[in-house]
Amino acid sequence: MKETAIFAGGCFWCMVEPFETQPGILNVVSGYTGGHVANPTYEQVKSHTTGHTEAVEITFDPDIITYAQLVEIYWQQTDPTDAMGQFQDRGDNYRPVIYVANAEQRAIAAASKKALEASGRFDHPIVTQIVDASTFYPAEDEHQEFYQHNPRRYAQEHAQRQTFIDENWQ
Repeated sequence: MKETAIFAGGCFWCMVEPFETQPGILNVVSGYTGGHVANPTYEQVKSHTTGHTEAVEITFDPDIITYAQLVEIYWQQTDPTDAMGQFQDRGDNYRPVIYVANAEQRAIAAASKKALEASGRFDHPIVTQIVDASTFYPAEDEHQEFYQHNPRRYAQEHAQRQTFIDENWQ
């Protein structure tokens, strides 16, 4: 049995590794979703004209890792208080969104968001959206497994995010 989860949290290059390294993850694909253009390209999405976010589609075995666990990992990779991007990545295509496939995922994501809001961990409101999943378009090959193929560039891109994670989740 397998299920999918889709999360947007800034540059998809930085969203693959935290999920892909977990037990029970079968596949993580970088791509685009949530917009109004079919089969968008990286250049189109980057131009802020498609309505899409950069996102990751995670295929997982729910007997090994649950959707709730994935949502918790997601929170720890993003700044849920920043509606207009993540870290050095600015614009609506980098907004934080949890794309839900069904009512069960919506309930889990909403309860998790409510718990995060109640925790007092952040001084600003949690602005991460929870919306119905729509068509997910895989990104071009050069964007897949970016952290493995481009470790130096990944480290540069990930540095600001890692500082935020260390300050807020460790």
